[in-house]
Amino acid sequence: MRIPGSGALVAGGASGLGEATARALQAAGAQVTIADVNEEKGAALATELGARFVRADVTDADSVAAAVGTVQDLRISVCCAGVGWAERTVTRRGPHQLEPFETVIRINLIGTFNVLRHAAAAMAEREPLADGERGVCIQTASIAAFDGQIGQISYSASKGGIVGMTLPAARDLASLGIRVCTIAPGLFDTPLLAGLPEPAREALGAQVPFPRRLGQPAEYAALAVHIVENAVLNGETIRLDGALRMAPK
Repeated sequence: MRIPGSGALVAGGASGLGEATARALQAAGAQVTIADVNEEKGAALATELGARFVRADVTDADSVAAAVGTVQDLRISVCCAGVGWAERTVTRRGPHQLEPFETVIRINLIGTFNVLRHAAAAMAEREPLADGERGVCIQTASIAAFDGQIGQISYSASKGGIVGMTLPAARDLASLGIRVCTIAPGLFDTPLLAGLPEPAREALGAQVPFPRRLGQPAEYAALAVHIVENAVLNGETIRLDGALRMAPK
């Protein structure tokens, strides 16, 4: 997929991995639209980059469809929207609360599916490029999909669902010339970890075999850009984790 001039949607693009991806795609020549619930950060980033911002809640299908509809010549879709929750299946209070489990599934898994299905439908209307390609959709899972830790049951379930969607989605969309890949990051220096004390952040990074540090959002973005440009990458989930395999806790 040729990036310069292509329309790109980055859901959850106001901060963290999404912000880095929006920056990288804009720098590569894409016409980026940032979709996020955080209007202040999203609008500020769009102004800085010369991109476009649209408020969108990934759990709201109409909101996602409207955001997709604002992107001219949509060829690239990246979904980075997500939340976490820590709770064991059974605690001293009783069974895991159902509401936070449903919330995590709704945002991380159903939200990702909303972005995927609406973006792919828009791409299907585009004229194919010289190699028959119409677009590429990139999703964000986590190594928790494979190495879920104690207390991560809702998060791991949501990310495992994203991994599970990847190959069938790629097969569904192959006849339309639309590729689907998923990135499964390890421990990354995102706003989720920003509030931790520096010694705690260093200790997390030291768990990574190599490089012994937290991943940088720009490294996620670099992989996203490569997936867009490499036409043979399809139906694959790529771990981006420095060979980390998470312990139970």
